[in-house]
Amino acid sequence: MKALPRIVIIGANGRLGAALAREYQRAFSVKAFAHDQLDLAQLDQVRSLLETEFDLIINCAALTNVDYCETHRDEAFLINAHAPRLLAEICAEKSAKLVHISTDYVFDGKQNAPYIEKDSPAPLSVYAESKLAGEEKVLAVSPTNLVVRLSWVFGPDKPSFIDQIIQRAREKETVTAVADKFSSPSYTIDVANWLCLAWENEAQGILHLCNDGACSWQEWAQYAIDVCRDSGIPLKAVHVGKLSLTDMKNFVARRPVYTVLSTAKFTARTGVQPRHWRDAVADYISTHVSKT
Repeated sequence: MKALPRIVIIGANGRLGAALAREYQRAFSVKAFAHDQLDLAQLDQVRSLLETEFDLIINCAALTNVDYCETHRDEAFLINAHAPRLLAEICAEKSAKLVHISTDYVFDGKQNAPYIEKDSPAPLSVYAESKLAGEEKVLAVSPTNLVVRLSWVFGPDKPSFIDQIIQRAREKETVTAVADKFSSPSYTIDVANWLCLAWENEAQGILHLCNDGACSWQEWAQYAIDVCRDSGIPLKAVHVGKLSLTDMKNFVARRPVYTVLSTAKFTARTGVQPRHWRDAVADYISTHVSKT
């Protein structure tokens, strides 16, 4: 196995960054920066904090509040585009590699088949525009860097949609979720393993990583509730009611309707087929969701 022993993780207090920091400390030399230790909005501080030698930076930090980005365009581009370019430049100076985490939101969702890496992006929001710009800037510095697109990230280190649904189901008899928006969940523990395989197999450019299969938010939520109930976790809610995206009046930014990602490129390079999202959800609930 080709190891990269010196890894820097940026955004280590986030859902993915925390999982990577924990998992990778078992095998590699890891330096992890939380937001209060390294703020990508402070470009003048970034270089000084990354003076030590390393082999790989994994950038999990981003401004991810999609609606906030709509009215804070400059801030979104600073954190999601200009800062990643600086990280790529620092990596180039040290002959290191950058793994930059991106999003399925770079697509407009008008396709009806899983998106592959070569499909043309068409962002619908400022957030998506800024993330696409970050991808382009990172790869412009070096095409050997790796941009990883994820979707619907969940895991044990920070509450996500699935945790919110389970909590609501504990408290209320009625739970609802959007039924006409589709993608693929990405379990952080699985992503940690996939990323290792990706860089060990010298993956570069753009790579899609997510669990296999597709679902709506409503389907994802219903399955989580079913697993909880089968596992003896007490819930008040039995069924998840269906909402439409048009019902979400609090949304400011446009969301793509269909952003299922194909992981065929990852499988072709590594020989590994990501497990189904249902298996990942069941694993997560059995391991990390309390029965009390």
